[in-house]
Amino acid sequence: MQERQDALNGPEMVCRWARHPRCVGLARVELRKTLAAWGLAEIEDMALLVLSELVTNAVRHAHVSPGREIETRFQLAGDGLRIEVHDSSDVRPHMRASVSDSECGRGLVLVGVLADQWGVSERGGIGKSVWALMSVPPQDGDS
Repeated sequence: MQERQDALNGPEMVCRWARHPRCVGLARVELRKTLAAWGLAEIEDMALLVLSELVTNAVRHAHVSPGREIETRFQLAGDGLRIEVHDSSDVRPHMRASVSDSECGRGLVLVGVLADQWGVSERGGIGKSVWALMSVPPQDGDS
C-alpha cells in the first residue's frame, strides 16, 4: 500500500493484490480505512459495493499469466472518490443482460446505478483500468 499525493487531483492510495478471491475483502478493508481518513464515510457503503464488483470482475475474468497482480487506486476527486481497478488483461468488461433470477451478470449494472460515471481506460503497457466516480450526495438544504 502506498499513499501518494497527486499534484493535480489530490491524495491517492495504491495497493496491489494477488489475483485471488481473498483480495476482494482485503481491498474493501483498505478502502474503508481510506474513506475514514479522507472524511468520506457518507459514501462508504456504495463505494465498498462498487469496489467489490470491480475487483471481483478482475479476479474472475482477467485471465492472465500467473504472478500478475490486480492494482486498486482510490483517489480523492473533488467532493468524492475515484476508484480504479487495474489488471493485465486486455479483455474489456461489458454489461450483460441479466435474467431476474440469475446470480451472475449484475455487477456492472449495479456499478452503473451506484456510480456517477464509470468506464474502462487503456493503461501504459498491458491491460486496462476499470474506474468509477462517486460523489458525496448533497445534504438537505444544500444547493
